[in-house]
Amino acid sequence: MSGPDRALHRLAATIAARAEANPDSSWTARLLARGPEKCAEKFGEEAVEAVIEAVRGDPARLTCEAADVLYHLLVMCAARGVTLAEIEAELARRESQSGLAEKSARPR
Repeated sequence: MSGPDRALHRLAATIAARAEANPDSSWTARLLARGPEKCAEKFGEEAVEAVIEAVRGDPARLTCEAADVLYHLLVMCAARGVTLAEIEAELARRESQSGLAEKSARPR
């Protein structure tokens, strides 16, 4: 299967492959080499940029920033050994209950 529905899977595979690359030749390798904390910081920066574009109301800019957020989320998760498959499994687990029930069941 190809197309947009597989784009996140291709991105996750690319991130995994580049984890072993030379940081001088790959932005992903460079981020991962800087450690999970730096990956989290970069994710936070991109998330803030997406929020700003959401408030401004420019769908094209929000689309670009949302793509950056998804990339940096996957890099951050990879830095801690969390895979897209694990994230998908958690989302699938949550499908069987309402969002309100799921949130109330979380430990505080």
